[in-house]
Amino acid sequence: MRIAILGDIHANLEALEAVLADARSHEVGGFACVGDVVGYNADPAACLEILRSMDCPVVKGNHDDAGGGNQSLDTMNPVAAEALEWTRCQLDEPQRQWLRRLRMVRQLGDFTIVHSTLDQPSSWIYVNDRFDAMSNFTYQFTPVCFYGHTHKPCVYVKSLVVRTLPPQHIIIQPGSQYFINVGSVGQPRDGDPRACYVVYDTAAHEVIFRRVAYDIERAQRKILAAGLPALLAERLTEGI
Repeated sequence: MRIAILGDIHANLEALEAVLADARSHEVGGFACVGDVVGYNADPAACLEILRSMDCPVVKGNHDDAGGGNQSLDTMNPVAAEALEWTRCQLDEPQRQWLRRLRMVRQLGDFTIVHSTLDQPSSWIYVNDRFDAMSNFTYQFTPVCFYGHTHKPCVYVKSLVVRTLPPQHIIIQPGSQYFINVGSVGQPRDGDPRACYVVYDTAAHEVIFRRVAYDIERAQRKILAAGLPALLAERLTEGI
């Protein structure tokens, strides 16, 4: 079975719709999401409802946690906090409740999904190198774990040591464990503005990274029309 793993959609409806169309054109039979459905962009309710209608397994990201709750946003950077204040006003109570009820970690057959790390999933730790990834493997009980949070696709593999692999076609080797960042659908930060997600073929034991062009200009117009910070529109063009 082929499963599309999405992450960091961040209320970017244009990117989400493009990714779903691309995945279905590649005969994907299921979907999962590593969190941050909302935040930053202009369509939080629409993106949330699409995933909810698909009955897609989703884990909670830090923006989901903040968007669904009433806690202070003082620890967020000012741009993110402003977008989350706006996001809260766009969601009705059932939608916010859906975000609050998301689990931190889910095991789905032979793979796991989490937003940040398995060892401290609610601390929202960023994994930026193999040293950050090391502690995660102690808590990983499946061959593959998919995560997000950094918006940068990457692969860490543990055999005798932990190594970093480029985000490309990966063959899952028996006896090894893989901690794979699926990149971002709605706000890529690796210098490539195209939406990013992965397809996991459970029968062939392979992971394929996909990049998908979408209507960035339309997404930008919506951000500006909503009165959100202009930086959020500008960064979509550069993928940063």
